[in-house]
Amino acid sequence: MIFKLARMKALPVLLSMSAFIPFGLAQQAPVSTEAVQLVGMAGFNNNSKGHLKVDDGVLSFASSKNNTSISAGSIDDVVTGRDSERVLGGTVGTLSRLAPYGGGTALSLLRKKVDTITIEYRDSGGGLHGAIFTMPVGEAESIKQALLAGGAHTSIPTIADAGANSPAQSDAREQVH
Repeated sequence: MIFKLARMKALPVLLSMSAFIPFGLAQQAPVSTEAVQLVGMAGFNNNSKGHLKVDDGVLSFASSKNNTSISAGSIDDVVTGRDSERVLGGTVGTLSRLAPYGGGTALSLLRKKVDTITIEYRDSGGGLHGAIFTMPVGEAESIKQALLAGGAHTSIPTIADAGANSPAQSDAREQVH
């Protein structure tokens, strides 16, 4: 009986305190990763290595020589994917193909997996631009989620959305049961 009375007194206090707790104002933690900008960013050479970061609705890429920022609201499309690249690249990779007995061809088959993220965005004048980045496996989806939370758009749903709302999966579940 004493516990019920204590709960009854605590309930109004808790409800009145909840009015002071701000909902929806939580800032999303910055997401960042090492990346290679393959093509598309103005002011950068192709295959520029740098740091890709999403913080407070802004995508920024910084290399040793340059940096740029794009507002997530100006991004029309964000697409992620998986790819692979040669372990031995550049001149060494090309010259390795000349190894005798097909050894160079076998070396070119050694590949490592990478994630890709492709963005289409509009500049301040309304011009359409695009950029492609590669990064370590598992990083692209978190960058995409942060961009979407900051106001970017996508033509392909995220992994979480696709798994929950896929009509093909729900049809498959209905046929199994």
